[in-house]
Amino acid sequence: MTSAAVLSATFGFAGLMRKPQAARSAPEPVKPNHGFITATLTIDPANGRKLFLLNCAHCHGDDARGDEGPNLYDLRKSDDRIHTIITAGIKGEMPSFVKKLGDDDIRSLTAYLRTLKS
Repeated sequence: MTSAAVLSATFGFAGLMRKPQAARSAPEPVKPNHGFITATLTIDPANGRKLFLLNCAHCHGDDARGDEGPNLYDLRKSDDRIHTIITAGIKGEMPSFVKKLGDDDIRSLTAYLRTLKS
């Protein structure tokens, strides 16, 4: 058994077992601090766009310029605030996505939103 498989079986890190994907255009490397684990993750705006189309476009529009939800171009909120909004939702306005999207997904989604400039 490979060391990644041992870690996965021992600690439940299924994400370590993902197959490599084809190279993408300039993803931004991020090094999170999770206590005893240090890993380099890749934040991918292209994946963020896919997630946006699947989860957000029905309210914010396919182009993110607003529909039922607000226009998401030129956001002035911090990445942490965007993460909180996506995770917790906004009562009466936006559902919580905490059960549907993981932290890596939210980081990719935020990276995509940062590409939206007027």
